[in-house]
Amino acid sequence: MLKQCTLGKAISVTGIGLHSGKKVTVNFRPAPKNTGLVYRRTDLEPNVEFKCTADAVRDTQLCTALVNEAGVRISTIEHLQAALFALGIDNLYIDVNAPEIPIMDGSAYPFVYLLSQVGIKELAAPKQFIKITKPVRVEDGEKWAMLEPSANGLQLDLTIDFKHPAMDPEKQHVSVDFSGSLFKSDIASARTFCFLKDVEFMHAHNLALGGSLDNAVVLDEFRVLNSDGLRYEDEFVKHKLLDCIGDLYMSNKVLLGRFSAYKTGHHLNNQMLRELLAHPECYEVKTFKSEEHADVLGTPIDFISPAVVSA
Repeated sequence: MLKQCTLGKAISVTGIGLHSGKKVTVNFRPAPKNTGLVYRRTDLEPNVEFKCTADAVRDTQLCTALVNEAGVRISTIEHLQAALFALGIDNLYIDVNAPEIPIMDGSAYPFVYLLSQVGIKELAAPKQFIKITKPVRVEDGEKWAMLEPSANGLQLDLTIDFKHPAMDPEKQHVSVDFSGSLFKSDIASARTFCFLKDVEFMHAHNLALGGSLDNAVVLDEFRVLNSDGLRYEDEFVKHKLLDCIGDLYMSNKVLLGRFSAYKTGHHLNNQMLRELLAHPECYEVKTFKSEEHADVLGTPIDFISPAVVSA
């Protein structure tokens, strides 16, 4: 049986909040089977919990944010969500003492590395997958996103379209068959990026106060300002792909199908997931009783070290 997973033991990390510029500490705690991913604001009394669902995303301005009816929020969860998806983690308590998850280096890799240190624990419950059975598409002007059936695991195809001297037009498309090892080596380290001209606007709106060349790729009108350059030749589109992976994992289930998109962002990613879940005739929830599909599914926990801890 392909099983649900959680962390082997608790671990914590401290970093800077991208938008607040303040120190943030996150504690990750193992959760029992069928719990899902549960975010908790521990700086509030009583603590405020958010279940990881597509409907809980109520703000997508420059990030993906969980917001409840009272306006309490936890922002910038998308990079962590991508790491949890790649690690195969279905159940986890995520306690944060601020309104946002720390930005770390602007990518998902610090979370992948941190959580890998304590191992992944299998739980005595089947892992759930959403298998796409009919196409679903959403559009926003020229932007669009689509989910279609696929015979092999999760396939991702994404195109961006930035007209900038430092953004090679030939490096604005990426197409991959997802696996955990591929994510770690080719996607996880892709950093968020922004344009210098937008920084003043964001600061005026109390956004990106913690942003720096240490946690983002910054471009002026002509070039990348980071002294170390890019981590991948196609880092820009790969970061957008990373965001898609994190946003689609708001279902708390692994998607099996083909996701393709043009100029998508957090809002359209969330709308895509909501549209899918609003049409149960377009998918089925599946479990697998044997490991026979591990190669097809991309073995999402295939690079974890130390090895998976048995339940």
